[in-house]
This record gives sequence, C-alpha cells and structure tokens, in this order.
Amino acid sequence: MVDDPGLAALREAARLSPDNLPLRRHLAEQLLTKGYLAEAEAEFRAALVLAPKNPDIIAGLAEAFVRQSMHGEALSALDPLLAEGTPAPRVAVLAARALLGEGDTARASRYYHEAVSRDPSVADPDLASRLVVTPQETPPSYLAPSAVTHEDSSAEVERAAVTFADVAGMEEVKESLRVKLLLPIQQPELFAAFGKRAGGGVLLYGPPGVGKTHLARAAAGELGAAFVNVSLADILDMYIGSSERNLRAVFDLARRHRPCVLFFDEVDALAARRSDMRHAHNRQIVNQFLAELDGVDQGANEGVLVLAATNAPWYIDVAFRRPGRFDQLVFVPPPDAEARAAILRILCRDKPLAEVDFGAVAKATDQFVGADLKGVVDRAVEAKLQESIKAGRPVPLTTRDLLAAAKQMRPTSVREWMATARNYVMHANESGAWDELMPWIQRKW
Repeated sequence: MVDDPGLAALREAARLSPDNLPLRRHLAEQLLTKGYLAEAEAEFRAALVLAPKNPDIIAGLAEAFVRQSMHGEALSALDPLLAEGTPAPRVAVLAARALLGEGDTARASRYYHEAVSRDPSVADPDLASRLVVTPQETPPSYLAPSAVTHEDSSAEVERAAVTFADVAGMEEVKESLRVKLLLPIQQPELFAAFGKRAGGGVLLYGPPGVGKTHLARAAAGELGAAFVNVSLADILDMYIGSSERNLRAVFDLARRHRPCVLFFDEVDALAARRSDMRHAHNRQIVNQFLAELDGVDQGANEGVLVLAATNAPWYIDVAFRRPGRFDQLVFVPPPDAEARAAILRILCRDKPLAEVDFGAVAKATDQFVGADLKGVVDRAVEAKLQESIKAGRPVPLTTRDLLAAAKQMRPTSVREWMATARNYVMHANESGAWDELMPWIQRKW
C-alpha cells in the first residue's frame, strides 16, 4: 500500500491517462526510488506494454526484480539488452547483481568490471567486494571433474539405412527437406551461383509418434551422409559448463564427418524460451546452442545439416527461428488414410503375409500415427507367432489379424495435441508462424 500523497496523485493521473508513457514511467521510477518495489514492478510492466523495447524501462523492471531478490526474472528481462553484445554500464551492473544472486560470480565480475571501465560513476564498492572469485564460491558438487572436460561426445556417427522411399506419404514434408537441406549438397554449383551454402536448419514439429526421427534419418540416407542422433542424455550434465561443452562436442563431431545430418530430438528441452528460465546456467545452454548454429566463424557449419524435432514448438526461444538457424518450421502431420495404408505396407513387407486389405485396416485406424500403427503390427505379429508355434510353421498375417490388433489399441492422443495447437493458432499467432496448422485444427478429431 502506497501512502505517499505525491505518489497517490501520480497514480491517479496514470489511472486517468493509462496510455501516457512518460507519466507511467515517471510513476514507476518514483515508486522504485522510494522503495515500493512490488508497485514499481507492476508499473514498469505496464509501461513495457506501451514500449516493449525501451531499454530504460527494461532496466527499471530488472532493478525492481533485483531488489526483490528475483534474480532469474531480472536476467530474463535483461536478456534482450545483454544480447546486443556491449550493454549500457547500468545494465551491465544490474546483470552483475542478478548473476551474483544466481551464484555465477565469474560472469558477474566480468560484467561489473567492464561496466566500471567504461563509466566509473556506476561503481558499487559493496558489490565489488562480493565479486572476488574464490574456489569456495562454487559448490564442489557442481564443479566439473577433469574426466568430463574432454571434447569427445557420447553421441555416435551412423550411416542411415533408410531413405525417403521408406517414408510413407508426407510428400510435402519430404519436398521441403529436399529443397532446404538436400539439394544444396546434391547441386552445390547451382546454389553457389546464388551465394547459398550447404547447411542450415529445419525444425520438424507435430504430434508425438508421427515419424519425425524417421524422417531425419531418411534425409541422411537420401544423401548418403553421416547421421548423428543427439539425445538429451548426450548434452545435459549436472556439472556447470559441461552441457555447453557437450553441445560444442556434438557440433564438432558433425563438422568432422560432413556432409552430416545432425539431429536433435526433443529440442525444446535445449532451446526453451530464456524468459521462462530462472537459472543462469540454463540460459547459457541456449546461448551456446545459438552460437553453434551460427558457426564459430564464417562457413564453419557448411555441409552440416541441422534437423530438430519437437512436440511443443511454441516453447522454443524465438531467437532459434532467425535466418541461418531453424528458420524453416515444417509441420509433420498425422497420416491420412492413404498414408496409413502405405505405412502398414512398409511395416508388413518383411512379414509372412496372406492377401491383406491395407485400405480396410487404414480406415479402421483413424487418428493413428506411425508409432501407433507399428504397435498394431507388433501386436498382430505376437498373436500370429503363438499360432505359428502351435502349427509348427509360419502362419501368414491376414486382414483380420491386423483389424483385431487395432481394436485392442487406442491411438496416441493427436486430439489433445491439436487442442493445444488450436490455442496458439487462434490466440498467439501474431507473427503467422502457425498458419500452416490452420487447416488441421479446423478438422474434427
């Protein structure tokens, strides 16, 4: 509760003129100066709605956070200003305070001393005395042991045995991958004439189980390129700094085996929005990922094709969608009846078969995705194996077997995924990023 008459008058004026930016900013600054921190935070937020990129308002909001010991929120607010490379001295000192609160003394010290070297007036003796880096300031349980400081990666290079011929349906998706990823390597002279390098990134998104990993592996097989499938376990590490080193290691591995398709599954865990992160080391992983996508120097990633997959593209930091990174989002849809029949044919092609009506099975498996259909075939095969053991010979699969297996299974929840997607398409699509989903969310699932 603010009981200062002058502030009360300012607040009433702001209430009567809610779009008056100078007035609202002045009110926020006065509240901050007099120590009404929660109220100052609310006013800075309101001012930020009117001027989202105003550096002084961002800095004011960050100071309100810091003084309330909300250090993660302060760093999230400051991220756009820190990303510019050389932040203003006041901003750098605020970042130092927030980083110190997060336990990152080394980075805090760098920001502080760089700021003071440019503007001695921002010096804070109390802050400086707390920025002496000693081994005791880093908890031993988080110090990376020498065994994990190597540059090797647990990810492995493989040669894909599948191509696009092994991917049923999804012709538009395959064509997008051909143009973006494959043709620059298959026809380098043509692309070089237009100044286009072989490399770049594509983000595959869609419901669980639609075959995003299978597509990535098939893209590598189509090229005859190396394939590196990166899991979260290959990157994330409990020790500070190790996750960033692991990221660099997998990119270096791909660069040594170019042409190479480097595939990140569940990439939203590595590329989440920094504004949602409370801890500095999580933001450092995102920053390292962005740096590796850009390449350490010009052309460093030429011949490295970066594919990523996610079920939740709306949680990924917008910086990943800038040109040269994951600048192309490709929706991988649930298979239609024709595609489901084609998937079933591929799944059954090495099995003993009677005459099977794949169209009938596809019709009976509405809303089933590739992973569900594989489950149908596996369940039918298990039942048929028991019958074959009793008969003493292989008994072929029939339409009836597949239909019986389908009745015992429920599809992966495409309906729930589409309901989530509908929220973003209808209410958070100012940039048009999710226009491709519009025809899909209008269907009945």
